[in-house]
Amino acid sequence: MNKQSFLSILAASIIITSCGNKNDKTAQAGGAPQVKEYKTLTLEPKSATLYTDYPASIQGQQNIEIRPRVEGYIDKIFVDEGAVVRAGQPLFKISAPEYEQEVRTAAASIKSAQANLSAAKLAVNKVKPLVEKGIISKYDLESAQYTYESALATLAQANASLVNAKTNLGYTTVTSPVDGVVGSIPFRLGSLVSSNTTDPLTTVSSIGNVYAYFAVNEKKLLNFTQNTDPGISLAAKIKKMPPVSLLLSDGTAYGDKGHIETVNGLINTETGSVTFRARFPNPKSIIRSGNSTTVRIPNEVNEAIIVPQSATFELQDKLFAVVVGKDGKTKNANITVLENTAGNYYVVKSGLQTGDQIVLEGVAALKDGTAIKAQNQNAETVYADLK
Repeated sequence: MNKQSFLSILAASIIITSCGNKNDKTAQAGGAPQVKEYKTLTLEPKSATLYTDYPASIQGQQNIEIRPRVEGYIDKIFVDEGAVVRAGQPLFKISAPEYEQEVRTAAASIKSAQANLSAAKLAVNKVKPLVEKGIISKYDLESAQYTYESALATLAQANASLVNAKTNLGYTTVTSPVDGVVGSIPFRLGSLVSSNTTDPLTTVSSIGNVYAYFAVNEKKLLNFTQNTDPGISLAAKIKKMPPVSLLLSDGTAYGDKGHIETVNGLINTETGSVTFRARFPNPKSIIRSGNSTTVRIPNEVNEAIIVPQSATFELQDKLFAVVVGKDGKTKNANITVLENTAGNYYVVKSGLQTGDQIVLEGVAALKDGTAIKAQNQNAETVYADLK
């Protein structure tokens, strides 16, 4: 091969290689963009129990103010603040010597009345045979009998005075009217108290059962009244409500279930809410008046479209889910849902239907018409923590 032929072949090779590189770059620049994969779920009707939580305050079934019924100085305090007491247990001793004196005076009056009664009876027995023999007139017998009856009434009055005196003396020992827990004690030994004292000696909270008070806004109250057994009274609807749970301040669930008993008849115009009251048994006195807790109300749903809240996003106060079409492209669907506790699942009222395929993650960043590669997930896995 001569030199000129070799140069011709080399030039042709360079041209071919340049064209090949140019074609590769063109293919890369003009080729189809890479389609990103997303986890999806095909919707089917589900049944579940969803929960709504409400902050609640606790009050004892009875909060009884303990007040003195007699005037005197506090001589003894038998309990301390926070003590658990039983009905009839002494709480305070009030020093009031005058009531002890009244008991002694009443007892002496009884003895005097008994003596007078005995003398009057003796007089009747003495006069009666004399009247029968005509020695003295019937007038003397009637007079003796009237004296006897008067002595009998005086004895009855003395007995009543003793009972009253003992009752007043009993008031000097202040006892608990119910089983419960002692509140604050603002008075100390030597304090002068009476029935007119402004502050009570203490308060005893009966906590064998406790009440949890929580507020429900007007919209939820309206949903409750309209969506549960239309045609029956509100009281009947409350009785048919399922048991409710109580979450303590540390987030743990209280062991005993409670029941909603009443709904306040008036809506608070300042907050737009109405107060519900639930009663919980408290046999171990774990819950005290004033505790901050949470009432959790279950909501049973049957054959409903349920989506994870993480598969939705909010835009301009509207809630959206992302649906994957048959062409593999996304479309934002405006949905309406039942209200329940955030962080769990939504029960869809409108906007989605059985058979729709929704994107489970990264939905806020997806735009309408985005082509994606769907990785359909097993429903049991998605709803593993659904209760």
